Amino acid sequence: MAITLSTLDKTTRKTLDLRTGDTVKVHQKIQEKNKTRIQIFEGMILARKHGNEAGATLTVRRSANGYGVEKIFPLYSPMIDKIELVKRSKVRRAKLYYIRDKAVKEINKRLKMQMVRAPKKDALAAAPDNDLLDNTPEDIDMEQVKAIESSEK
Repeated sequence: MAITLSTLDKTTRKTLDLRTGDTVKVHQKIQEKNKTRIQIFEGMILARKHGNEAGATLTVRRSANGYGVEKIFPLYSPMIDKIELVKRSKVRRAKLYYIRDKAVKEINKRLKMQMVRAPKKDALAAAPDNDLLDNTPEDIDMEQVKAIESSEK
């Protein structure tokens, strides 16, 4: 089984101005049996290490089905077909590892709100119970929310 790699143009990869906070699409070659396919991984760059030298890496994070997924890509790997810049963001840190905790806190906050909701009187089968995006203020008992938040501290 022979793996065919694309020719890598190091000068184009060197000129890529990728920074932490940028949202990128990384096109990675995946070898399955006799076929090679391209898998796209889109996410935010949490860290860029080792500058522009041969061992430079990107740590990219995305959320898939409610779970955070991180991959570390070597910048000059021939298995990386191309890297597209989707969105540029201004950040104040060189490494954005705090995003991991921030995402978990946000999910827990939504779950708390879901648990505190008062039962609806005339709701038959409007929506599933795990609908985290439905944040109607009239269904939430704010006193219970404050009591839960104060008990956590």
